[in-house]
Amino acid sequence: MNKTGVADNLDFHTEKWNEYEAILHSLKDDILVTNTDGIILRVSEVTGSIYGVKSDDLIGKSVYDLEKQGLFTPLATPIVVKNRKKTTFVQTTKDGKKLLVTGIPVFDVNGELFRIVSYSHDVTELLEMEKYLFQMSDEMERVKSELELMRNRNYFVEGIIANSEQMRKVINTSLQIAEVDVNVLFLGESGVGKSLIARFIHNKSPRRNGPFIEVNCGTIPEQLFETEFFGYESGSFTGANKKGKMGLAELAEKGTLFLDEVGELSLANQVKVLKFIQEKQFYRVGGTTVKQVDFRLIAATNQNLEEMVKKKTFREDLYFRLNVVPITIPPLRERPEDIIPLIEKVLQQFAKKYNRKKIIHEDAMRLLLSMEWQGNVRELINLIERLVVTSSRQVIMREDLPEAYLTRLADELSFQHSGRTLKEMLEDYEKKILLRAKKRYKKQVEIAKALGVSQPSIVRKLKKYGLE
Repeated sequence: MNKTGVADNLDFHTEKWNEYEAILHSLKDDILVTNTDGIILRVSEVTGSIYGVKSDDLIGKSVYDLEKQGLFTPLATPIVVKNRKKTTFVQTTKDGKKLLVTGIPVFDVNGELFRIVSYSHDVTELLEMEKYLFQMSDEMERVKSELELMRNRNYFVEGIIANSEQMRKVINTSLQIAEVDVNVLFLGESGVGKSLIARFIHNKSPRRNGPFIEVNCGTIPEQLFETEFFGYESGSFTGANKKGKMGLAELAEKGTLFLDEVGELSLANQVKVLKFIQEKQFYRVGGTTVKQVDFRLIAATNQNLEEMVKKKTFREDLYFRLNVVPITIPPLRERPEDIIPLIEKVLQQFAKKYNRKKIIHEDAMRLLLSMEWQGNVRELINLIERLVVTSSRQVIMREDLPEAYLTRLADELSFQHSGRTLKEMLEDYEKKILLRAKKRYKKQVEIAKALGVSQPSIVRKLKKYGLE
């Protein structure tokens, strides 16, 4: 077909356009038709409102001129003419609207491009929402980071040091279960801080405004446990208070009951505690009125309750009642990352308490790091308090450590004292500490951070001992 035939064909379609135009205007979308030169031939009734003009005023206009006037940009016509295929892009109108425009090429019977049809959807709100969500995502990450920093800060405020991965897991688990009244059993050696973290859970729980009642089951004589725990009525026994006495269990109303050293309970008292935990009610000694108590239970022990159950020294039913969520707190020797910040924190507290400004010399710090700390956090705190009040200088030196600790250090690291100077023994200490640190950490900067010294110091010392 020649060009004349094409023109005749177009005239035919123009004559029939009324029908097609009716269909066009029935659509609710923005539709615009141009020729290859960018002259607008047809528009839907919606199109004008999209661009803020009358639809009829667009007919016969050049899209290139309209772009220069700022009506919209970029243009569908040149893009489709170049690509000769369906193309989608984002267009901006003069009033800042964002349109998702799709340009479609229309070919004649000879395969020649002779029309470009474009339609669009207003996606301004979607793009704004995407931008908002992106900003919210950044904001949430920022808040998350701030919460993490605040959470870490709270560890220090509440006396908990959690630099090590093991302690972070303990704290994260504690935070996760704090919101629900599930029974918790803390396991770990004496002095690791079980009561401290039990109180931490209480402070983070919905019961934070209620009492935290700590019952040390190992310090209450077996014969007195029932009267101390449940209380008694007046005249219950000789020497009893005339007004009676409220027990520790009753004091835990709306709060947390913490049974420390629960493994020390006698079998007879285990039965009474189990019944109380199950029913959350009891009778005072000598009383006839049932007392109801609403409490959250946390228990702790430094004993192996599973072995005690096997040996029939601890009731199996009580063990399973307590052991709903077991949390093992690692000993201090297994989390050396916590030792330096713990020392610094405790040193600061006692320096303020006794009004004595103190710092610890690097050599003394290395000795403290090398210790096994059988008494864990409690032992370390006691030693630092002792050093603060007994050392005569502002700088606490290694000589200020009690002789018993120096002797114990030598025993722990299996050193031979005979014929060796203190300097030689300390150098051996230092070398062993560095070897241990090299096995744990891959980078020198990590070793320096863990040992509380500068990286250049680590480089020099590794070179000194042939460990670089």
